[in-house]
Amino acid sequence: MKSEKTHTNRLAQEKSPYLLQHAGNPVNWLPWGEEAFAAARERNLPIFLSIGYATCHWCHVMERESFEDPGTAELLNRHFIPVKVDREEHPDLDRLYMTYVQASTGRGGWPMSVWLMPDLQPFYGGSYFPPEDRYGMPGFGTLLHSIAELWTNDPNRIRAASTGFFAQLRRNEENQTESSLLNGEAAQNACFRWLQSAFDPEWGGFGPAPKFPRPVLLSFLFGYAYRNENPEAASMGLHTLRRMAEGGMHDQIWSSGSGGGGFCRYSTDARWHVPHFEKMLYDNAQLAISYLDGYLVSGERHFASIAENIFNYLLCDMQSPEGGFFSAEDADSYPANDSPNKKEGAFYVWTWDELQRLPIEPAALEHFILTCGIDPEGNVPEDPHGEFDGKNVLRQLMTPEKAAALVGIPEEKAAASIDAVREVLYRNRMERPRPLLDDKIITSWNGLAISALAKGFRIFGKQKYLDAARKAADFVLERLYDENEGTLLRRYRDGEAGIAGKAEDYAFFIRGLLDLYQACFDNRYFEKALWLCEKQNELFFDHISGGYFSTATTDKTVPARLKEEYDGAEPAATSVSVRNLLDLATMTGNEALRSMAEQCFTAFSRMLAENGNALPLMLTTLDYARKGGISVTISGDLRSEELCDMLQILDTRYMPDITIIHESANRITGAGDDTQDEPHKTELRLCVDRSCVLPVSTPEALRKLLAETIR
Repeated sequence: MKSEKTHTNRLAQEKSPYLLQHAGNPVNWLPWGEEAFAAARERNLPIFLSIGYATCHWCHVMERESFEDPGTAELLNRHFIPVKVDREEHPDLDRLYMTYVQASTGRGGWPMSVWLMPDLQPFYGGSYFPPEDRYGMPGFGTLLHSIAELWTNDPNRIRAASTGFFAQLRRNEENQTESSLLNGEAAQNACFRWLQSAFDPEWGGFGPAPKFPRPVLLSFLFGYAYRNENPEAASMGLHTLRRMAEGGMHDQIWSSGSGGGGFCRYSTDARWHVPHFEKMLYDNAQLAISYLDGYLVSGERHFASIAENIFNYLLCDMQSPEGGFFSAEDADSYPANDSPNKKEGAFYVWTWDELQRLPIEPAALEHFILTCGIDPEGNVPEDPHGEFDGKNVLRQLMTPEKAAALVGIPEEKAAASIDAVREVLYRNRMERPRPLLDDKIITSWNGLAISALAKGFRIFGKQKYLDAARKAADFVLERLYDENEGTLLRRYRDGEAGIAGKAEDYAFFIRGLLDLYQACFDNRYFEKALWLCEKQNELFFDHISGGYFSTATTDKTVPARLKEEYDGAEPAATSVSVRNLLDLATMTGNEALRSMAEQCFTAFSRMLAENGNALPLMLTTLDYARKGGISVTISGDLRSEELCDMLQILDTRYMPDITIIHESANRITGAGDDTQDEPHKTELRLCVDRSCVLPVSTPEALRKLLAETIR
């Protein structure tokens, strides 16, 4: 393996794994903050801002090619103030400058490279730059020389190029907040038509390669199918989930109770076959919910098994001993312990000879080879960089049952045969050098994981899922929550919590607490969700135009506050927050929260009306807001068999617009009576679209009621 670096810079004092990866560069990196800003002002030099993350493949490439090069480092140190940012620690900052890069170049990605004036106005940007001129791009060294020369000889030209960005942002914000008449039904129909036009009927997903899972689109489709009785929408979502699970983007090697499995970031091809091999917590948490929804929508056990496969990965490979979930695993790793360089996917790919040497019965191995599409020459035909020559990326090319018939294995033994071979491969793979684990714990992503596990417990009844969700929530509340200030922090690593929470930290963690509360009815989680919602509204809500800024009013390090208006790999903070506001309004009777949700819809009305596919999660919530959804109040002993059975009926039926509250929460909300220490009979009270029906107290009565009131 590569020898340790001897040089250290200012990043050695940071906690981010990404920043620490660059602590040995000869570049005199500084973290984002006043120290860097002051240096730029005092030396009258532009800032070179480099933004990436620890598991980013092309970030590693640019480091090897440029940031580890002494000559390039000398250019950066002499003519610029070099600044490194972990985008996962500062998503609002990343979003701000990515907006500039995309607007000025028509593309984006990481590593992001942006040159700034000392007042933080950008004047030039891009993503990855090669060390020399190639790929039709200027070399990084060429750019550094050109910008340094221009800064010295014609600074006014640079100053002129930097003046328009923040002004344009303000104009865009003003235009966005000019509300338009919003027809929610028309907007949802338009979004569905867009998905129809982009849908790949053979391989699932939307649009050409590279293909990203984007779980919010699946949530929209299942919700649209449910509310509009549209089987085509459900079919599109289910077909996409099946195809993703069959592909190499889904790690086909796992061991129950040990680890492996889960999903990689995205597929480089249309078939979900060859992934970019990094694994992210936020992807897997959201995809777990997508597969749970797929199971409830279809009743097919296959989708449930994939959800449980993801949970196996999260609990075994991604949860810290303290309870919080780690952020990601890298795409790159060393092929062997004595390898000099890392390679993408080295931990996951297999050669024909490697498989032949494993202690597996010939018939079982042949069965596995047919099932997974393994070829002696490798099974990656489209490999422009030659990274996977002779390698096989495992996928499910045919069903185990069909492959079993070809090799003489009885159909009833097909699944067990594949599992046995998979176990051998898992044990062998664990002897390889593992990819880097980005072990920082991010509040927002933990909120997503808590939601997924809480939902998993409600559907499957497995206590380990509830225990893991509670452990993660308690970790955040103990380590990343300031009790005195009532505020969240964003990142925990190596015994230290830091960085003020962003809007998504509040939104996703509140969502996680509400989902966890509805899994266990521990009022502590409900109460914290209420308190954090109040704090989020204080710090992030735009009380003039509506919606949530990504950055708090108290954060002066980000030069412009944006409202995220895209449900992408992660949903926008406002999209999640409007659902939180509506649920809390229903559960507490506080109509002021519902009014704030309506302000959010108004603020984004133009985007929802004209480009609703950018905000599918908010569109889904808009329909819930207009129709009222399903609200349930339960009373009685939570351990009673009748109440547990009634909750199971609710939890195992696809009803995306349901909220459930136990009457004991009246102490917190101030609703109802205050005699919660007195025994109350087991009862379930249900309201549908703001119309309530008589309470029921038995599972049979609840089934009859649902059949009569809910389609």
